[in-house]
Amino acid sequence: MSLRRAIFRPWVPLRYWRQHAPRVWSPLQDSNDAVKPENPPRISIVTPSYNQAEFLGRTIESVLGQNYPALEYVVRDGASTDGSVEIIESYSDQLTRWVSEPDDGQADAIVKGFSESTGEIMGWLNSDDLLLPGTLNTVANYFQQHPEVDAVYGNRVMIDADDREVGRWVLPPHNSRVLRWFDYVPQETLFWRRELWDRVGGIDPSFRFALDWDLLLRFLDAGAKFAHLPKFLGAFRVHDDQKSIAWAQKVGKPEVKKLRLKHLGFAPKPIYVGLRCSGYLFSHIARDRWYYLTNSATAANQSSS
Repeated sequence: MSLRRAIFRPWVPLRYWRQHAPRVWSPLQDSNDAVKPENPPRISIVTPSYNQAEFLGRTIESVLGQNYPALEYVVRDGASTDGSVEIIESYSDQLTRWVSEPDDGQADAIVKGFSESTGEIMGWLNSDDLLLPGTLNTVANYFQQHPEVDAVYGNRVMIDADDREVGRWVLPPHNSRVLRWFDYVPQETLFWRRELWDRVGGIDPSFRFALDWDLLLRFLDAGAKFAHLPKFLGAFRVHDDQKSIAWAQKVGKPEVKKLRLKHLGFAPKPIYVGLRCSGYLFSHIARDRWYYLTNSATAANQSSS
């Protein structure tokens, strides 16, 4: 059974949001048992939100539930009309700051949120995603122990609207060359030093789809040193209200082409991207199969629950 589960995985899991039938899942299954750091660095988290009342409370709780002693948490809502404001208000005494007002979209909300923050480590969490337990302690400890590292990220769990697991990204060590060809960094697991953010000028608000990849590429151009932590740090939610395939084609595809023209000098076809990044992809596939071989007994029990 273990071998079958591993063999019949999607060939390149990075290409798929839904990799298998929904399985019972709890964030505690992927808890990071890191100890609280001494003299913890301040971490600023910004959540941009617009009409995500169905998931927003779970997102906020995943951040506050970190119980991180030096957390600065800002929620920026774009004048939602679906009950989001009432949800945010119910947590207001635990938030550093929250605002609900019209904005120019996700990037604008993120930029404004970080301008109101002071943490030396930064990251944003979209209003439908989750941080996994212990993530902030894990990240803070790593930054303290590795002062030469500018940005870190981890592995991702994919969940559906009902918090059931539908897939995972198990990634190899970081590869900056490959990152120039395609964005494989799970955004909800990404954290960086404020000095790096200031050096590159933050997010480019002209991007509506590929804003995180643009930021990562400018981090690379600024000489940033990245590290991949082989832990599950966040959960990415797959649901019907996400940016649609049509939106990805209309907005995302031109933005990706724009970034490749800028950083590669041409816009390669997908098959060429795959060939140039084949070493990284095969390493990803090997780690994915090994993970499912060694964890499939647990997955089988969850599927039958």
